[in-house]
Amino acid sequence: MLYYIFYELLFNEETWCSIFRVFRYITFRSVYAALSSFLICIILGPWIIKKLKERNISKKVIKDYYPISHHKKQDVPTMGGLIILVSLIVSSILWVRLNNRFFWIIMFSIVGFGILGLLDDYLKYKGREIKASHKLIWQIILAGIIAVFLYWNSKEAELSTFLNLPFFKIPPINLYWGYIPFVILVIVASSNAVNITDGLDGLAIGALVFACLAFSIICYVSGHAKFADYLNIIHIVEAGELTVFMGALVGTGLGFLWFNTYPAQVFMGDTGSLALGGALGTIAVLTKHELVLLLIGGLFVIEAGSVIVQVAYFKLKKKRIFNMAPLHHHFELKGWPEPKIIVRFWIIASIFTLLSLSTLKLR
Repeated sequence: MLYYIFYELLFNEETWCSIFRVFRYITFRSVYAALSSFLICIILGPWIIKKLKERNISKKVIKDYYPISHHKKQDVPTMGGLIILVSLIVSSILWVRLNNRFFWIIMFSIVGFGILGLLDDYLKYKGREIKASHKLIWQIILAGIIAVFLYWNSKEAELSTFLNLPFFKIPPINLYWGYIPFVILVIVASSNAVNITDGLDGLAIGALVFACLAFSIICYVSGHAKFADYLNIIHIVEAGELTVFMGALVGTGLGFLWFNTYPAQVFMGDTGSLALGGALGTIAVLTKHELVLLLIGGLFVIEAGSVIVQVAYFKLKKKRIFNMAPLHHHFELKGWPEPKIIVRFWIIASIFTLLSLSTLKLR
């Protein structure tokens, strides 16, 4: 919105208005999108937390699902994902060029998954919840809408059904109609992986900030013709503008972390985790870096994988590999202090970020 006001309407090379030239630059708008979303979080956060406390919308700690140490978190308000959604949406609309269709695809994803998570959090507050199977169906529907839209427009170079493999200059595999279930898998898996990781104060949102920093760079170089050519990656013109959205997402993550860091004042709940995970998967699809997402979100993959392995092994052997899944609970039961687990997992997330960026040049 600000781009149209300050650049297209007010910019003039021959007057003092030439200063508004900066609004044409993605880097400038990305930085200020991050700052704006951070400030909105900081300003809006205390008010939303206060309202959640007044309505006693707090985390329900189920004995069998959490270590005993989590029982003290029973009264911490949840549904804090509202802070994330509001700050991210407002900041993005202010700084992104609104004629970019990729932006509206990502907005559909984050709003759709956010509403699903909000409904689940609200029902939990009322003593009920959406069945896991029903939640999965709705996630598949939301991701399916995105997948079908992209498939219908797949004749365009930017939206082709080719699968981009790391270390290959030219995508060697065309998925054809299989592109639809593949996109659904990426988005739904990403949404659930972030949701599973959100179990300790600041763990998921901190790791997500690292992932968003990586995708900010990927969006920028993918949308820049010279950088894309130099790195031998697919040039996706419309992906460049997503850098601004990712900047807003980084600022939102840092702003929410202000309240969510140990000891947490608020939890994001499914409202935030499903929405952010869905957005991360959608960004990976739009930038044609679906497989690199496995590395960028390596921590989320490990956390989700620990649950899958635990369940599968228990069904086969009637024994547990981990003391408790996801993996962060295993280390809690081994006696690690919560802050130590969080920081060490953040370090792991940062290493995955660096490794993922290294794949850009290794072609």
